[in-house]
Amino acid sequence: MSLQTNLSDQELVVLLQRGDAAAFTTVFHRYYGLLFIHAYKKLRDAEQAKDVVQELFTTLWVRRERLSLTNDNLAVYLYTAVRNRILDVIARQQVREKYIQSLQGFIDREQTGTDYRVRSLDLAALIEAEISALPPKMREVFEMSRYENLSHKEIAEKLELSELTVRTHVKKALRILRMRLNIGVYFLAVIGYFF
Repeated sequence: MSLQTNLSDQELVVLLQRGDAAAFTTVFHRYYGLLFIHAYKKLRDAEQAKDVVQELFTTLWVRRERLSLTNDNLAVYLYTAVRNRILDVIARQQVREKYIQSLQGFIDREQTGTDYRVRSLDLAALIEAEISALPPKMREVFEMSRYENLSHKEIAEKLELSELTVRTHVKKALRILRMRLNIGVYFLAVIGYFF
């Protein structure tokens, strides 16, 4: 698999749509650095910028067969996709900040006595019940990630799964728990479940 650096973006898109891994690698090498810099300038966080760009390329590969570009402009497509992902990250950050402010206000108003402990225990029991209701493999991966503090790589090795499968299980578990519990993820973080 050699890099096809002499091909145009339009030619690379055609090859990419056919599942050519070398074309994907060429697109990745051609645009990753530029997209990362763009994301970093907007987010001012290297890890978030890296995640945004990596998620974009993962999606690009997964959806390669359905890739349809107007005016055959790959660069515009990639920059637009990164911009949209950056806007999503910023929106999530604003929601998190609201939750944190709301939680801080709640903590400031509430007594830290027995009532708070009882509510925390009730919430912890509810979370445990929802975790137990997850599909078995997803629950196992999630518990290894959150309770044993294992990395995705360590879990993948222990369970003989790919890292992508482990990451997918964790993301889906978090999404299911957020939906079922209908509470903010940062409230859960305060009591030690998610971060």
